[in-house]
Amino acid sequence: MAVQAERPAGLRLAAAAGSVRAGLAHGGDGSGRGPSCRSPVGAMWSAGSCGAAGPVLLGLLLALSVPGSCASKIGAELVTCGSVLKLFNTQHRVRLHSHDIKYGSGSGQQSVTGVEASDDANSYWRIRGGSEGGCPRGSPVRCGQAVRLTHVLTGKNLHTHHFLSPLSNNQEVSAFGEDGEGDHLDLWTVRCSGQHWEREAAVRFQHVGTSVFLSVTGEQYGSPIHGQHEVHGMPSANTHNRWKAMEGIFIKPSVDPSVAHDEL
Repeated sequence: MAVQAERPAGLRLAAAAGSVRAGLAHGGDGSGRGPSCRSPVGAMWSAGSCGAAGPVLLGLLLALSVPGSCASKIGAELVTCGSVLKLFNTQHRVRLHSHDIKYGSGSGQQSVTGVEASDDANSYWRIRGGSEGGCPRGSPVRCGQAVRLTHVLTGKNLHTHHFLSPLSNNQEVSAFGEDGEGDHLDLWTVRCSGQHWEREAAVRFQHVGTSVFLSVTGEQYGSPIHGQHEVHGMPSANTHNRWKAMEGIFIKPSVDPSVAHDEL
């Protein structure tokens, strides 16, 4: 399976390795203090081990090193199943992020935030189908399709449930599961116009189980993740829940979506 990236093949691996090293040196949160592994934890938070990051990080670097060829113009415009990417909130200009720090209230699960840094290794998410499949590697993601977003470095899925978020009292969004397997509350429907999720277009993610939209409204945390933004679920579609695909490894489409979309 060919893999395409935003940069020429000769620069992909070196650039990714530098970004990953920088992310780990900064603890994955862009603060320079490494709260994901090392910062003291306040009453709102509890920290876990970062030991699981190594194998997953190696896998990400290996994926970046797979040789690929230039995709067709159609393929270059679409987000595909199996791709690893960062998601950018267009209103608040932060990237969807997680780390091995748990909420000290609500569910107590792994926290999900928004960060301004573009080179943070803890902001990569893999596009996957549900537990029954339905998202073969390289298939363009359809508008209206339900997907799982799996955090690359911790193996947990983007998740929400009926707990209040700690700052805004909207619906808490967390990362849940082990090695990419969680439960039915890990599914999000991609809301976009047209037939497929286009990389240059802003989309929304609506939770299948509770119908809320993945959102940011600007609230920021203090220590140990100072400056990171709260991510939560909101009941209505608005400017706070528009996301765009940014940096990542995009799997080249395995079929031409213009002629085979009914089979995906």
